[in-house]
Amino acid sequence: MHRDPLLFPDDENGDVLWQMAQAGDDLSIPREVDFAVIFPSEEDALKFAVHLLRSDQKVSFSSYEEHDEFPWQVLAHPFMQASHENISGFERLLGEAAEDFGGRNDGWGCEAQPAA
Repeated sequence: MHRDPLLFPDDENGDVLWQMAQAGDDLSIPREVDFAVIFPSEEDALKFAVHLLRSDQKVSFSSYEEHDEFPWQVLAHPFMQASHENISGFERLLGEAAEDFGGRNDGWGCEAQPAA
């Protein structure tokens, strides 16, 4: 299979999506995508989670022991097609909003949707 740079640009998200497609994931099938945002304080993480809830986003909140300086995590769980445009766009908007609360993006993931 040839890698189409329009669908799978040469960046981190493009690489992950390409690997998913190569593994048999049908990226055209919408699914819940988990976007992680980490924060230095519990208070800031909770404020951000409430901000997302007020924007009708599904969220979860937890401590995050993998990072000493950012020990709190908020996950946003939008339902979307796993395209580079959707993933990168949502990640960008989430990161910009998180900056106001002292947070930063920490990656994304989702369950594979096997091709038929």
